[in-house]
Amino acid sequence: MRPAGGPGRRGRRWRRRPAATHHALGRSRGGLTTKIHLACDGRGRPLAVLLTPGQRHDSICARPLLERIRVPRTGQGRPRCRPDQVVADKAYSSRGFRAYLWRRGIAHTIPEKSDQQRHRYNRGRQGGRPPVVDRRSYRQRNIVERYFNRLKGFHGIATRYEKTAASYEAAVTLASFLLWARSV
Repeated sequence: MRPAGGPGRRGRRWRRRPAATHHALGRSRGGLTTKIHLACDGRGRPLAVLLTPGQRHDSICARPLLERIRVPRTGQGRPRCRPDQVVADKAYSSRGFRAYLWRRGIAHTIPEKSDQQRHRYNRGRQGGRPPVVDRRSYRQRNIVERYFNRLKGFHGIATRYEKTAASYEAAVTLASFLLWARSV
């Protein structure tokens, strides 16, 4: 708290400082939760982490997550920001995200949700072609799931002891660094 007027003024009024608006906590079916969105390479090493409230849909967070990827080059040059391929589950399936990946020239393997299939079939010829899903490359998605299992091995990450989103993201980043160091 801080006084509203200067030191020589009478009748000081106290104002509250605005609370932090983004703690990445949100209501979902399990109560107050936080979602961890993760982009990792083919060996299960994290490239980008994004925290969102529990009720936030995954497809909204896909674009900001991809924009956080920065892989430094061994020589000179800008860091690499565009992955070769994106493999994601049905939660990241949306027409807008697929168009974004197509514009950037990124190959993707994202299965279509059943309601999206139904809407496409109901539109007939205007519904377009179904997206091609390579089952062999989709099996590689388990690398991310296994990484989440290793990440949840850290008790503080699994239970979220930290109050603010910044400190929780720092804990996730530190745990990711430790897991990366163990894999080398």
